[in-house]
This record gives sequence, C-alpha cells and structure tokens, in this order.
Amino acid sequence: MHGIVPPHLLRRIADGPTGQSADAARRTLALGARTTATREVRAARTGRTDAPTGTRPQSSPDAPSASAGLLPPHIAQRLPRPDPAARPAVPDGRAAAAGTTPSTAPGAATSAVPEAGLGPRRSIHDAAGGTALPGRLVRAEGADPTGDPSADEAYDGLGATWELYARAFGRDSLDGAGMELVASVHYGQDFANAYWDGEQMVFGDGDGGYFTSFTGAVDVIGHELTHGVVQHTASLIYLAQPGALHESIADCFGAMTAQHQRGQRAEEADWLIGAGLFTDAVQGVALRSMKAPGTAYDDPVLGKDPQPDSMAHYADLPHDAENDNGGVHINSGIPNRAFYLAATGIGGRTEEGAGLLWYDALTRGGLPRDADFATFAAATLAAAEARHGADSAERAAVAEAWRTVGVLEGEA
Repeated sequence: MHGIVPPHLLRRIADGPTGQSADAARRTLALGARTTATREVRAARTGRTDAPTGTRPQSSPDAPSASAGLLPPHIAQRLPRPDPAARPAVPDGRAAAAGTTPSTAPGAATSAVPEAGLGPRRSIHDAAGGTALPGRLVRAEGADPTGDPSADEAYDGLGATWELYARAFGRDSLDGAGMELVASVHYGQDFANAYWDGEQMVFGDGDGGYFTSFTGAVDVIGHELTHGVVQHTASLIYLAQPGALHESIADCFGAMTAQHQRGQRAEEADWLIGAGLFTDAVQGVALRSMKAPGTAYDDPVLGKDPQPDSMAHYADLPHDAENDNGGVHINSGIPNRAFYLAATGIGGRTEEGAGLLWYDALTRGGLPRDADFATFAAATLAAAEARHGADSAERAAVAEAWRTVGVLEGEA
C-alpha cells in the first residue's frame, strides 16, 4: 500500500520499548501486508503494464510494499501503543445524500481551471475502528460538517488537493476525468498510518504515543492522493530509483497542496512533510524535510532521519520489502531536495514555477515506468525548455538543482 509512514519507522517502534505503541506498530504493519494484494489488483486495472524485466522485488513493484505507508518502515517498526480508554469518544458523523458533478476528459498540463461548474466529488466514510472499507458514509459532497474533526479534515484535505490539481494544472481529479475522491477515517485500532489503496484514501487515528491523527496535515493528504495521479499517468514501478521518484513526486505535490492552500511562495514555505504528525514525545519536527533531508527527526526510539541529500550518500539497499524496496522512502530525499532548490531558484508560487515543470515531466507521456533520477531530471529540463526556452532562467535553475544533488554533472 501507499502509506505516509515508511515501514522502517514502524519497525523501529515495533522493536522498541514494549507497550501500546509497539503493539500498534505491529498491527499497522500486519494490516499493510493484508492490503497489498488488493492494491496490486486495483493498480493493475488503471496503471501501465510495461514493467521492465528483471526489476521485480519479492512483492510486485506495481504497488508499494506491504509496510510502506506515509510512515517509513524504519520508523514504523519502533512504535509503543496508546491506552484506548484514554481516547475521547468520537462523535458520529451525519449521513447525507451524495451529490454528483459531471466529469471531464483528461487533458494536457495547463494552468487552466476545469470547465466551469465542475468541482470535486468527495465522500467520507467512518470505518469505526474496523478494517472493512469504505465504512459508513458520514459526509457526501456539499454536506454540512459532521462535527467529527477527522471526517471534516479529510473532506477539506481532499478538496484542497483537488483545488491544486484543478487550478494549477487543469487536471480534474486524480485520473483527469473527474474521479470521485473517497476516504475512510478511524481505520483500525490505533492504526499509525494513512495510505492510498489504489481506489481510496484510508486514515488511521495514530497510536497516541508517537503519532497523532493523520487527517490534520494537508500535505500528507496531498502526498497520498498524488500516488493516485502517478498511478494514472507514469505508473512508476515501486522499486529503487523509480520507487524513490514515486515517493518524491508525492512529496512534491503534497508540499504544493499545503503551499497552495496557504497562499505561500516557495521561499515562504517550511518544506516539511508531516509536520504535526509526531506527538510531543518525539524529538523531531516532521517525517521528512525537503529543504534539508536527514534533519527531520533524531529520536532515541525512531532513530535519526536516514534520508540522503545527494547522490554521494545514496543508500544502495537490497530490492526487497524488508529494505523498503531498495529504500524508496529514504532515497527520495535526493529528488526532494532538487525540487526544493528548483522551486526556490525559480521563485514565486511553486505550482506556477517548478511544480508546472514536474507536472509536465510526469504527465506528458514519455516517462518510462523504470525511470531513474537522471531520466526524470532530463524530463524536467525538457519541460523547462519547452515552456521557457533553452537559455531561460527557469531551465538554468532546474539544471543547477539537479547538479547540486549530484544527479547531473557538468553542462546539462
């Protein structure tokens, strides 16, 4: 499954001090394993199938590994577990009749807004601590807030992500054709993750020891939904450099979702992914820093943020689930920093500068499923040249960003 918490974090928590968070981490990892097969089937229905030979890990690269989530595996393994009795009661949501809007055909990357009158189609469901999806409908498109913060935050986050893609890139939902955005909240018991399962979003309430609820961070929601955009476009395999690109692209558009919602310019943003997810018990500010990979946390249980900031520190890991399919949540720090450098080098609103070039590179149709960092860098340079010219400041900023992180050398 695509989850925001990488499996290496969950494993560290599971292997850490015994207690409720450790139990919660083990349950989160186990539920991830159960959902992987379902996600692979769903991804196969929509994604490209031209997977290169000789690249499959022990589990299919068409989907993230079972333990891959928003939380990296190195964090997930080390979690203790909360006292369910200490949790406040969650108010029931209000069911409402679903509204519908027409859909549009997919289009090329533009800055236009989809046809007037169109908007997101959202439905929020309550899993009520169970694992059957989607659960009971509690808020449909256009319905009033439920009073349940998780349901209402999920509704708003889905809307913020739709707004970014519609207004900045002219894309109508994840598939470009008005796909309904479905989310389930209160999934599982102390489930310490949020993930895209190939058809919908799933949010846990956190373990109460290390992680809070996963619906409050709009960048997390944008990240996870972007896995759906990648699924419907380049369909990058979830392994080694292509998998790290998959994770990085999700971070890039997750960061832009937050910046777009806040009206921020690139130089005003914090460039953190998952700020606010950690409880006060954790020595850290976020899951990842795009500006300074490797600095997001340094905690006795979770360990130190392992992300490299350049190819000089690339983590060449085995291509199996135990090693995060070749470190997809770890090595994503390299293209993440390149995006930050390109965005701040170009300046202004990220979605109008570097973001538009990254979107072009992802969606224009020439990106292979096994694209490595250098291949994607070349695609962003081609996008900059097509939009701004070979001698433009924008192209120069993108080239310098990739050179700084060691993906490109010399003149590009």
